[in-house]
Amino acid sequence: MSTGSTDPARADLEDRILEWMREPEWKADEPRFERLALDLFALQFSRCLPYQRFCTGRSRTPDSVRHWWEIPAVPTGAFKEVALRCFPEEATIRTFRTSGTSHEGRGELHLDSLTLYEASLLSAFERGVLPDLAKGERMRLRVLAASPEEAPDSSLSYMFGCVLSTRGDAASGFDVRGGQLDAGGITEHLRESERSGIPTALCGTAFGFVHLLDALAAARPLRLPAGSRVMETGGFKGRSRELSRRELYEAIEARLGVPPARIVNQYGMTELGSQFYDSVLCRPGEPRRKLCPPWARVRLVDPERGTEVDPDRAGRIAVFDLANAGSVLAVQTADLAQVADDGFEVLGREPGAEARGCSLAADVMLGGDAA
Repeated sequence: MSTGSTDPARADLEDRILEWMREPEWKADEPRFERLALDLFALQFSRCLPYQRFCTGRSRTPDSVRHWWEIPAVPTGAFKEVALRCFPEEATIRTFRTSGTSHEGRGELHLDSLTLYEASLLSAFERGVLPDLAKGERMRLRVLAASPEEAPDSSLSYMFGCVLSTRGDAASGFDVRGGQLDAGGITEHLRESERSGIPTALCGTAFGFVHLLDALAAARPLRLPAGSRVMETGGFKGRSRELSRRELYEAIEARLGVPPARIVNQYGMTELGSQFYDSVLCRPGEPRRKLCPPWARVRLVDPERGTEVDPDRAGRIAVFDLANAGSVLAVQTADLAQVADDGFEVLGREPGAEARGCSLAADVMLGGDAA
């Protein structure tokens, strides 16, 4: 087993992480995570000079850090300013970019191997969206997003491409082409599912679902077969209107016949190698919350002090993700969340959080004064 890294120390570490990702059952193992996180931090500190500067400016080094939650987390905004990679630039085989325009900065995740990335995304998707399918079983998957060929720098499109190639049946595919939803095509696919009784997993951005629901507004409501499910991710704002999650889920149930208990939200971002899914399908009947893969941790921190918040308070999400082996494993987001049982509930973005933190972090990484 090999991830393909030409760095022997990193290859050995990534093989240990990959072995965990490929185990058939998800099992929490705190000592295992601690060992891997500290080893990965030491490697990234030595291989990524901008990150080394960032950590040193906070008096955190492999010699002083004793626990995974002490590893310095880089604000997501810094990915717009600095190339955070643990390998030579010429070894890059794929770069994913955050959404935005050519006139504004876009965060970038650089990869020299896709092995860990794919293992993480497939395991999390299968557990979050397809937990009732047998190993290797395929399902009808329709995607309200562009294909990887149309959007080669989109991490979301790449994820859907991997899922379709490994778990989608022959009638699976993408329904956004040339930047536009193929409303007629996806409607026909869904009506065929209704007629045939073959369940469909309808996946895409919340923005895509808004457009689909608008296209279906004047038509007869669909009733997708039992076993169908919806996976949505991203915000809820359309071109002309904005929906809350509750309103979106009510509209999906009314127009497609898929109840909220079969609708899964995904929390992810370009800067990360892992994603987090609602628990509704893998743990039916339990309260809805996001679950962490065993190789990732979420820590909720006070935006001002950087310390962990009490369980009954909201905090800013910091993600510690072993799938980010070629970049930095600790990422500070601008999103707020609250603890929910053994997972977390995303509450939204903290206004202005990224602007306050990322410029200082980038200045340190580029060789400026320590923050």
